[in-house]
Amino acid sequence: MDVNNAHSGDFGAALRAVRSGHEFSHSDVKRLLSVTEPSETELLFSAARAARSKHFGRRVFLYGFVYFSTHCRNECTFCLYRRSNVGKPRYRKTTKEAVEIATRLVDSGVHLVDLTMGEDPLMYEKGRFEPLIDMVEAIRRETDRPVMVSPGVVGRRVLRQLRDAGADWYACYQETHNRCLYRRLRSGQDYDCRADSRLHAMGLGMLAEDGVLIGAGESLADRATSVMEMRREGVQQVRAMGFVPQPGTPLGRHPQPSPMDELITLAVLRLVMPDRLIPASLDVEGLDGLVSRLQAGANVITSIIPPHAGLAGVSNSELDIDGGGRTAAAVEDKVTELGLGVASQVEYQSWLHRSTENALNEAKSS
Repeated sequence: MDVNNAHSGDFGAALRAVRSGHEFSHSDVKRLLSVTEPSETELLFSAARAARSKHFGRRVFLYGFVYFSTHCRNECTFCLYRRSNVGKPRYRKTTKEAVEIATRLVDSGVHLVDLTMGEDPLMYEKGRFEPLIDMVEAIRRETDRPVMVSPGVVGRRVLRQLRDAGADWYACYQETHNRCLYRRLRSGQDYDCRADSRLHAMGLGMLAEDGVLIGAGESLADRATSVMEMRREGVQQVRAMGFVPQPGTPLGRHPQPSPMDELITLAVLRLVMPDRLIPASLDVEGLDGLVSRLQAGANVITSIIPPHAGLAGVSNSELDIDGGGRTAAAVEDKVTELGLGVASQVEYQSWLHRSTENALNEAKSS
């Protein structure tokens, strides 16, 4: 039987093939992504929750979010902060400000601090990343929490400096693994350079995250390709986020996808990569969308932002932030309603240590 065509129309067979973790095909993944019948959808979500429970129990992790610079040199057609979109919220936080915000987040109970920026021209055009490196060092020193950096594409030298400063994670989302669509979304940016940056980070012993944008022009086959590519990459965290049209951008009038598209993709990611971290982002629907994302198999809650800190979100720059809907306390209430629990810092550190050891061993053997 041709494995590339097996189970292409049978939901039950595709689900069994993917859950087995062995011989499943692009067609199997595409079939799961195509579910529309409520009975199939619930079976998919139930299977995703079971896979999460097998590998992580009933514990979820919390990530604090510090978008410390909204300046960017790029012209991504989907992004509010694209260089030419003038008049949008622009700011740069100092190291002192970032440390104060990170301390608030840690005191509230987050397991990790995610430092995110656009490709800020002040760093990229001068090739001087000391402000980011200093920020990582200061936050590690003052909070003793793991740090994720999301600075865009940087070279091996800067990645090594970030690792040595204390960064545990490098996040760099491809958005799509269809090269033609990538060129339309990330105008003027090299596909392979972006993909290679994650591999370089893992080669240095850092953990890496990739992600896809749902509903920005991709087909179901493209989504399946992205799922398979992220599995092949071996990154330790994978995400799917629904596209949100942004004013003042070329895709500002592009229709917003159904929330179900993101949920189904999250569930398929969980089944295909059951032992990976998969975020439920608060940046698309805020606190109202958290339960459905956890029910689809996510196990990390991201974009936790303290109110009145002068921070913006990515997909939604203001959603639920200053009203307190994106705090650790608000999130924990929702988690408890589902019968889940927030992991201890020791539990997260244990997962992080094991995964980093595995990444180092794989880098040495490759």
